[in-house]
Parts: sequence; structure tokens; C-alpha cells
Amino acid sequence: MIEQHVSGTVYGVVLNDRASLARIGNDALEAAPYKGAPLAPALYIKPAGTRVPGGSVVSLPAGATAVEVGATVGLVMGRAAARLGVESALDAVAGVVLAADLSLPHASYYRPAIREKCFDGALPLGPVQPLGDLASLSLTTRIDGVVVEERSLADLLRDPARLLADVTGFMTLAEGDVLLVGVSYMAPQAVAGSRVSIHAGALGTLEFSIAGAQA
Repeated sequence: MIEQHVSGTVYGVVLNDRASLARIGNDALEAAPYKGAPLAPALYIKPAGTRVPGGSVVSLPAGATAVEVGATVGLVMGRAAARLGVESALDAVAGVVLAADLSLPHASYYRPAIREKCFDGALPLGPVQPLGDLASLSLTTRIDGVVVEERSLADLLRDPARLLADVTGFMTLAEGDVLLVGVSYMAPQAVAGSRVSIHAGALGTLEFSIAGAQA
């Protein structure tokens, strides 16, 4: 079901929620080199090799001892889209998918985090679901049965429609591409042996486990 719908490139975005900006703090945001919060979506790519279905065992890369679990949702494009308007942007979306955007802990967004965000299995995905009211959607992350994060998409700086409009203002999204709406800065960490679940209302629950590096 994942490959049937999520057939293109998966794009992620950072610093798209108020809680993350508050956690970083104004001093860090105003420091060089950027001297301010992003004026446009700060994007990165999750390659095809990162995608795995719910129930998978994700092996950490060699040398890694922990991984950040970024609970989020992805907008699955139903058609090619460029220069979308906010009012009609979601008309181009075929559905949404619950996702765990995994990342090795790293201190700065100022360098492309290729190794940290693009290792094999770094994007467990649930099945694609119909588009619903994302503004009221809450995501609850549990690690080994303990709630470690609760976040609401109402906290997004750019809601899904605005994010789509801003991104397609400078690039075309193809049918089957996915735009993740954002993850928390310094998301909760799991370690080898952890069992992770993310629940998001009507989108259901995404579960997977973390293993140590393969020999």
C-alpha cells in the first residue's frame, strides 16, 4: 500500500512549529550564519531507501547509539503541482500518511544532515489514509509504552495548505511525492531494543522497533 501511493520523493521540513522555535531560543536563531528564523520552508530529502512499513525493525547505523523519533504526517500528492494557491492547495493531495521521521542526533541545522537523516529505514510509514481535518490532529509518541511526546498540528507555523503553497511556489511536486509537515526540534530519542508507537487519531497507530547496528 505504501509503494502504490508513495512512489516519488519524500521531502521533510524543519522549524515549522512554534514549540521548536521556542526550544531553540531567540539567541540561537539570531546567531550567524542565518541571523533569524527561516523565511521560507527549510527542506531536506528522505531517499527511497529510508522508507519501511509499520512493524519493521530499524537498524541503527554503525557507531550510532540513539535515534530521534520525529512524529509527523505526510501529504501524498495526487497530481503534479506547482504554484498552488493556499485556498485550493489541498485539492492536489490524494491522502495523508502517518510517519516517523528518524534522525541521528545532531547539534545544528546549518549543515545538510545527510548521514543523520538518510540512513536505511529512517522513515517508517503507515498506510495512506483519506485527507481529513489535520488542524485538530494530535500525535502521541510512546517508547516502550511510556508517553514521551504529545504534539498537535495546530502548532504548525505553516499549516498544510500554506506549506504546500510555499513549497510549490519554487518547485514542482510530482504525483506520488510526499511532503512531511514538520518534526519537533530535539525530538524524543529511542535506543537499540526500544519499541516505538505513534498514535494519531483516525490515522491509527504506527509501530516499529529499533535494533543496534548490523555487524
